[in-house]
Amino acid sequence: MSSAAGDRADRWTLIYDGDCEFCRACVRMLARWDRRGRLRFAPLQDAAALACLPPLGREALEGAMHLVSPAGGVWAGALALPPMLRLLPGGRVCAALLAVPGVERTAEYVYRSVARYRHRLGCASAVCPRGR
Repeated sequence: MSSAAGDRADRWTLIYDGDCEFCRACVRMLARWDRRGRLRFAPLQDAAALACLPPLGREALEGAMHLVSPAGGVWAGALALPPMLRLLPGGRVCAALLAVPGVERTAEYVYRSVARYRHRLGCASAVCPRGR
């Protein structure tokens, strides 16, 4: 689900695993929530969509979602949640909750656990650790 056509310069880019059904479902939910069109979604498999972004290693991209600001700032995994949430209607409250002491660390643990076991949540990606 790439939205490269007609991109505005102020859009942030969320890089995700386009081969993962769980990731695609999350992107569909975010796209519905993003009524102001602040996000652009780029699957890590789409070299053309990634060409205009800061270079990021394939291993890093396969391990976590990445949020790239229009200025080129990059956040990965749970650290991408606060800036992304601040872009979404009503998301500032959720972003503020992530600033509570201890919550960021817990969010990163939960994010890594979900990413590691996403194949149990509907992922069909070759990078999922099914059998490991």
